[in-house]
Amino acid sequence: MPQLNNADPITDLVLLHGWGMNSAVWNGVPASTWNGLTQHRIDLPGHGDSPFPTGRDDLWGWAEACLDAAPERAVWVGWSLGGLLALAAALHAPKRVAGLILLTATPRFTQATDWTPAMPAATLAQFHDALLADPSGTLSRFLALQVSGSEAARDTVRQLKQELATRPAPQPAALALGLDLLREEDVRPQLPDIRCPTLWLFGRNDTLVPARVAERIAVLLPEAQIAVIAGAAHAPHLSHPTETAQAVQAFLLNHVC
Repeated sequence: MPQLNNADPITDLVLLHGWGMNSAVWNGVPASTWNGLTQHRIDLPGHGDSPFPTGRDDLWGWAEACLDAAPERAVWVGWSLGGLLALAAALHAPKRVAGLILLTATPRFTQATDWTPAMPAATLAQFHDALLADPSGTLSRFLALQVSGSEAARDTVRQLKQELATRPAPQPAALALGLDLLREEDVRPQLPDIRCPTLWLFGRNDTLVPARVAERIAVLLPEAQIAVIAGAAHAPHLSHPTETAQAVQAFLLNHVC
């Protein structure tokens, strides 16, 4: 696996949350997980305290918005949609992304003939339609999906709701565009262009990003480090913080510190 330049140590960490969330979700992750790196918690466009800029209405525009708010060089952590954006940032500005930690992320979220371990496109289309009629109810149902199958589902969803309530609700237009990104984007062809070290963490019981994606990542990105957390669903950093921290700390120690 590629090694970072130890003569120029990395001190910063960018954290990107998932769809419909905000940066407060990282409050539930023990600070020790990040091995002393300085956290930069970025709200995705139109989420939390982040504005929803015009003219940046695609994956690369959102990645640029995140890069604008990020330090010059850092390890990037992305959860779910945030992972897709972290990948886009690494492809768009490779010198600024020293490493990638991808939490239940995937280069393609919807099924295709050659990509079966994913959500049916119809599922995201239903969320899109429901979002127009009932934004808050749609977010609640999505929260339930985040933890479906987890051993700690009830506690995890309670924690998520408490953290999210501390920040402004996401803008409906940002939610709609985020669903479009999840439904339409596919960066599988660009994965071989990723040159920084990568850690991919999956939840064995995840219903949104099946753990079988790990097998595909191993083929597309042979040098990637991959771990599947038993008993976890789509939020292993919240439901299984100890196991997540062990994997993250080992990755940072071996490839950053």
